[in-house]
Order: sequence, then C-alpha cells, then structure tokens
Amino acid sequence: METQLLTKDMSSRILSEILDRPDAYLIVEAVKAALDKEKEIRQKFYNDITEDDKAEFINGEMVMHSPVMMRHNQVGGLLFTLLNFYVVREQLGYVGYEKLMISLTRNDYEPDICFFRQEKAVQFKQDQLLFPAPDLIVEILSNSTQAYDRGVKFKDYQAHKIEEYWIIDPKDQTLEQYHLFGEEYQLILKSTVGDVKSFAVEGFQIPIPAIFDAAENLKAFQSL
Repeated sequence: METQLLTKDMSSRILSEILDRPDAYLIVEAVKAALDKEKEIRQKFYNDITEDDKAEFINGEMVMHSPVMMRHNQVGGLLFTLLNFYVVREQLGYVGYEKLMISLTRNDYEPDICFFRQEKAVQFKQDQLLFPAPDLIVEILSNSTQAYDRGVKFKDYQAHKIEEYWIIDPKDQTLEQYHLFGEEYQLILKSTVGDVKSFAVEGFQIPIPAIFDAAENLKAFQSL
C-alpha cells in the first residue's frame, strides 16, 4: 500500500511540475511524438511475432522470454486445471493460458493465466489474436520476469482496473492475492497454507497447496 501511495504521489508531482513550466505544451508535444513513434514499433511487433514466440511489448520494447523451469510449468498446469474446469462447468467465461496476448493502452502482455467473465468471452472470435483486459490475471514468478511482474505489470494491471491479480512464487510455494479497491490494489493474502477465494471468479475457492502439489491438486479437483 505504501508503494502504491508513493507511485500515485509521484504521478501527481510529475504532472504538477510540467504544468508549472512555461514550455508545458512543448513537453506534451514531445511526449506525443515519442508515443506516436512507439505505435509504429508496436505495429512492427504485431507483424513480426509468430505463434511460436513467447513475447511481450512493454514500454516501447519487445521483450522475448526464455523457456520456463519445470516447477514453473507444473504450477501453471495445476492451477489452470482447477480454474478452467470450474469456469467451464459453471459457464462463467473463458480462461487463457500462457500465450494468450492481452492488449492494453500501451503494452501487450502474455500472462501465465487469465480469466475473462462471460460478458467479455462471448464476444471472442476463433481467429482472435489480441484480447482486452481480463478480470483476473495470474503471473508465476521466474528470475527473468519477477521485476516485470512486480513492477510495470503490477502498475499497468492496476491502472487498467483489472479486478484481481495473483503473483505466485513457485520456488517458495507462496501465493499473493491482490484485489482492486478504487484505483489501487490491496494485498488480501500472502501465504503458503489455507485457502484462496477469488473475487473475480464467483465461487472459486481452493487450498493454496493444491497449486503446488499434484496430490493436493487432485483432492481439490474432486472437491470442486
């Protein structure tokens, strides 16, 4: 919460500093020109990437991701199994996994797992490549991605009012659950034990160990 307040104060301070300058319009025009150039680079990103790439467009740069470690893959698969089964059974929407790309106002991301409520999901097409902001995003930490997951992605998901954000550490077997209150994420829990109950996926509640252990995952699946 303290970090979020500092970020908000910083944004207000930057805006105030620009408005205090006599060349404020020139600064705004320079920013607009830079963002217009970024749009061209972003379009090239769309043209160049293929379904085989694990790539994201973040603040004007294409970020390529390396293959994941086994524990990362296991955690993603275990959680997806539970979440997708529940969402399909209850007809709540659509669950995307790994390479599904969401397109926000400036950046494009491929979350490890994301969930869209039915009112969004019914509009999706079979040949669709870019998707709107989901209602839940899950990112699984790795050495190469955790700075993004806790930094620019956290801020971007928050700014685009994505209701719920889970950060999973597969090494420490920890789940962090954030829920949007107003304009900021609030940490609901950070734990290795107990249950997690989703805000965005109505009625979805699972034991946290089921995300990390196959035997516990099977028990949770049978209890859904």
